[in-house]
Amino acid sequence: MSNCGHPYFTTTEQEEEAKQLLRHRHQQLEVMEPKQIKEGYLVKKGTVLNSWKVVWVVLSDDGVEFFKRKADSAPKGMIPLKGAVLTSPCQDFSKRALVFKLSTGKNQDHFFQATHLEERESWVKDIKRAITCLQGGVKFARKSTRRSIRLPDTINLSELCILMRDQENGVKEQKLEKEKRVYNHCFTGGTVVDWLISKDKARNRPEALMLATGLLNEGFLQPAGDVSKQGVEGGAVSTVLDEPNALYYFADSGFFCEGYSSDEDVIVKDEFRGNIVKQGCLLKQGHRRKNWKVRKFILRNDPAYIHYYDPTKGDEYPLGSIHLRGSVITAVEFVPDAKRYDVDGNLFEIITSDETHYFLQAATSEERKEWIKAIHTVSKTGK
Repeated sequence: MSNCGHPYFTTTEQEEEAKQLLRHRHQQLEVMEPKQIKEGYLVKKGTVLNSWKVVWVVLSDDGVEFFKRKADSAPKGMIPLKGAVLTSPCQDFSKRALVFKLSTGKNQDHFFQATHLEERESWVKDIKRAITCLQGGVKFARKSTRRSIRLPDTINLSELCILMRDQENGVKEQKLEKEKRVYNHCFTGGTVVDWLISKDKARNRPEALMLATGLLNEGFLQPAGDVSKQGVEGGAVSTVLDEPNALYYFADSGFFCEGYSSDEDVIVKDEFRGNIVKQGCLLKQGHRRKNWKVRKFILRNDPAYIHYYDPTKGDEYPLGSIHLRGSVITAVEFVPDAKRYDVDGNLFEIITSDETHYFLQAATSEERKEWIKAIHTVSKTGK
């Protein structure tokens, strides 16, 4: 036969068969290829040296991969979700807030720490959903689920925290001096108990302490100072202390303890008065060595400042601050020495009124837009 193809097919039939075969293979690849659900920076506890380091985390529908750097092509490790159990909040580390634990089916524990409450809840919800979908043999799909709490179903800790943070009728944040330190935007355990009773949220002090402890265990309250931190460390379950020397603060509030900075930037006390507008992790280029490191950034307005921290060491002492009043914020495509560190894309620059240049990288183009918009707004409206 002149046709060198299959003797029973015409050329048109051969083309259609080839297309069907390609579609079938493509469908097979789609089934085999894990679906990426979420990615971002988290702090992870090492399994060998037990040190905490920032890693780039990618959640797929069947596992969690973590990378030393976002630009790396190969992960440092992979945690399978089949048979895994997620615990949040995890209280294995009394001096670290916003930790969650992912335990594999082979009883290997992996600990992650988020930089703020909303971030932890987002990761926890998606990982739990992925585990549930994997167990049920269904595709991952986000759904709105009510926050899990350990108190009776009639109590909603999230709504309670909103009432407590009300500017007019909530718990009043104060500037308190204890242990030769000044704690800003905080309050005592006794203040929380008194407020819960006065607002008819609890009938007596033991009941109010149970509610306050629930808020602490769920991450809505955080301990500040040695006395309250000892209460967290004292037993199997963290407890709020009904004492005048036990200090606490709202998660993601303007809390700070006055101290010194480990960077060359000078920290001024008034910088922390403003409300938090946005926070999260970004890559920042150093001023001296020009290397890039992941930093947690907290943007505040009135006065207009953005502070950056080592995400592995908490929020008490910032590494530096940037006064944003009169600053120029722009997206950039090129930064000197950036590619030498495999940093490329989603870059932006802050030029302060005194001509200091800060180069930053967001994880995605959308995140870059959000940061630029938020910083630009604060720089124009804040003092």
